[in-house]
Amino acid sequence: MRNAILAVLAGGVLLTGAACESDAPVYNAGASTPSATVTSPPVDYSANTALVCGKLDKVFTGELDDFGAAIGKMIAYKEAKQTDKAATAEKSAAAELQSAGAQIRKETSAAQNPELKQAGETSAVKFETSAKDRKYIKKIKTTADLDKTLKPQLTEWLSPVAGYCG
Repeated sequence: MRNAILAVLAGGVLLTGAACESDAPVYNAGASTPSATVTSPPVDYSANTALVCGKLDKVFTGELDDFGAAIGKMIAYKEAKQTDKAATAEKSAAAELQSAGAQIRKETSAAQNPELKQAGETSAVKFETSAKDRKYIKKIKTTADLDKTLKPQLTEWLSPVAGYCG
């Protein structure tokens, strides 16, 4: 091991000596001396995250309450065989999801934490996609269907931001 270190040092001295004797210009790339690695403390996003999550909570209780009311009307109309009114209530529920997605995007765009901002975008896209493709709503015909269908859907919609706003 000692011989290997000496060989590397000797080789370095020989190369340095050869470079000095050469007529070729030598340029310094600016990395002549190693510098100590400076680590900055991690950024504290907690105050901003709490603010954003507070706004998201209002979105979830407001927009999703309106969504729940529209779903409730839709179920009542389906059970009463009033298909036109059920279709209108379904469209209203989808509009509430679209609105929730837009509100989530708006509120999380102000997040300082880039991961929360990305999670908000992911959640917003999930809401908006569900507003356009309403397969899960079509499965809801009775209140018994509601819990089976909506609970996993809510988890999917909210899971991206849940880790930040728990």
